[in-house]
Amino acid sequence: MSAASEDRRNQEIIDYEEKTSRGGASPDELSIHTETGKTSTSVDSGPSPSGTPRSTYSEHDLAQRSDSPEMSLDLQSSISASSENIASTEIKSTQGEEPEPPPRKMDDIPLLAGEQLQARARDVTYLCPYTGPSRGTLSVTNYKLFFRSIDREPPFILAVPLGVVTRIEKVGGATSRGENSYGIELFCKDMRNLRFAHKQENHSRRIVCEKLQIFAFPASHKLLYFAFHNEEVYSENGWTTYDPIAEYKRQGLPNECWRITRINESYELADTYPAILCVPSGASDDDIQQVAHFRSRGRIPVISWIHPESHATITRCAQPLVGVGGKRSKDDEKYVQMILDSNPQSHKLCIMDARPNVNAVANKAKGGGYESEDDYQNAEVIFLDIHNIHVMRESLRKLKEICFPSIDDSHWLSNIESTHWLEHIKCIIAGAKKIADKVESHKMSVIVHCSDGWDRTAQLTGLSLIMLDPYYRTIKGFEVLVEKEWLSFGHKFAQRVGHGDDKHSDPDRSPVFLQFIDCVWQLTRQFPNAFEFNENFLITILDHLYSCLFGTFLYNTEQQRVKECVKTKTKSLWSFINNNLDDFVNPPYTTYLHQHVIIPVCSMRQIELWTAYYVRWNPRMAPQEPVDLQNRALMHFKRQLQRRVEELQRELAAKNTGGIQTPPRVSSPVQT
Repeated sequence: MSAASEDRRNQEIIDYEEKTSRGGASPDELSIHTETGKTSTSVDSGPSPSGTPRSTYSEHDLAQRSDSPEMSLDLQSSISASSENIASTEIKSTQGEEPEPPPRKMDDIPLLAGEQLQARARDVTYLCPYTGPSRGTLSVTNYKLFFRSIDREPPFILAVPLGVVTRIEKVGGATSRGENSYGIELFCKDMRNLRFAHKQENHSRRIVCEKLQIFAFPASHKLLYFAFHNEEVYSENGWTTYDPIAEYKRQGLPNECWRITRINESYELADTYPAILCVPSGASDDDIQQVAHFRSRGRIPVISWIHPESHATITRCAQPLVGVGGKRSKDDEKYVQMILDSNPQSHKLCIMDARPNVNAVANKAKGGGYESEDDYQNAEVIFLDIHNIHVMRESLRKLKEICFPSIDDSHWLSNIESTHWLEHIKCIIAGAKKIADKVESHKMSVIVHCSDGWDRTAQLTGLSLIMLDPYYRTIKGFEVLVEKEWLSFGHKFAQRVGHGDDKHSDPDRSPVFLQFIDCVWQLTRQFPNAFEFNENFLITILDHLYSCLFGTFLYNTEQQRVKECVKTKTKSLWSFINNNLDDFVNPPYTTYLHQHVIIPVCSMRQIELWTAYYVRWNPRMAPQEPVDLQNRALMHFKRQLQRRVEELQRELAAKNTGGIQTPPRVSSPVQT
């Protein structure tokens, strides 16, 4: 679709919505029809919630049109997504054509394929902390909460996936007096709370609460996540994005030193590991079984990445089961020596333990511990001082307190400092930088682990791979990275996020993956033209980490996803993203002719609070000009420049008789 035709189409939809919201549009003037084979969606005065922003509506357009600073990304996306790939609608003149059904009524809410209305309460007041109270209708489906005001023009619209709700509380009781003192408050995982006031005489709160409890916490009620009911259709199949054999082959594996094994195909070796592993060629299956007995949860050292030139490797695992008695395993020591021997460039191996030293020592009392340099010859053990999940959870709680609903400008910087959030982010990036530096500059192989190897280990391997390999800085490569380092290697998404679980105080919850995405955003700030994806890509991933619209992040392990047939019964988040790539491309991205390593500056002067995510509900923090419009203009200009560069390169190639200078492998960050 051309830009001009898309603009005309957008304007038609906007004009239509304005008429219907005033009651001015009639079936004779406009009608809505559905494209063949796609699910119909209402466009009366709001979008159909689906996923992420698409080209028809920008999130800033939506926020302005609905007068809502808290318009959820889910709603913003769904409007636009309905224009092409999800529930496609088209507005056209009916002159000379068969009469079609009239538009849906104002009370109707936009529904996804598979989404069903469960409860509706009228005369409910949404208590927005920024724009004040707004009276309207509150609806609950099996996927989202949807509020539409009746006292504003254009109407205020709020759509929130129920998966982001972590706690539901009733406010006030039968004896409550005063305006808006009786209602419901929702505490959300995406840095906001929502409060609705009900009229006691309407008796609407009870049924709304009941439905919210059931569909916000399906796992606690032994129900399926909405992802299993989602019937949206995408032209791209995101489940084919990651193929472990293809990814190993891309890295040049297997080779003479490393082999691919299916010893864990039935998940008996390690139930939290993937079925396909890459291990040293010299290790037999019996050797691997013995090593698994000495590693926590059987999580043996397996390869994550191999350097294309030096063959230095990054391997990941769990802590050794040393215990207070200082137990040893000759099989484990021999196995680690094989990893060292596979790298001809170095006679030393580095073991990066993500924990503070004192925590690693304390784990000996629980049967864990760390490698002794005396027992593991030619190995250097480095502790990276990254705190545990409980410290990170408390840090995020403090951050939410200062970011929502209001900001104390006079103490903003000191309040951020008191949360220690940015210190934790800096520490994680610094640890990944050390790994990348050992591999790239010192040509040393590195083994990475924490306690169990599925939290801090995934943060460190993921970030170090992004620094070392430009493939993971592309959209497709980053999707592969998340699938490989996080999903297949058993990060406990269900427990850390609390998908569909009403146990909001569960000590296993922690923002581990959120920290990783924050760290990636920090890298994009220092290297703005090294990443193919933009900020919206990262925010979209986080939004659907919670939404349960897609099956990508459901459950804790690959074994559980296979058992629940996630790939055949749900849609992948990558299906949606790869179907709408233009929304996620970073215009300044530069494809280098040679591989480059990016080494960030790990200084507090360079670490920033990600306000576009953590403070996005506050209208004071919103950009004055829509970012997506800027990106489209930049992408258009970039394509023009690329064509010109190609022309000049052809001219230069015709004239060039000398050699081409090779640029350095390592890039420095952009200093601001």
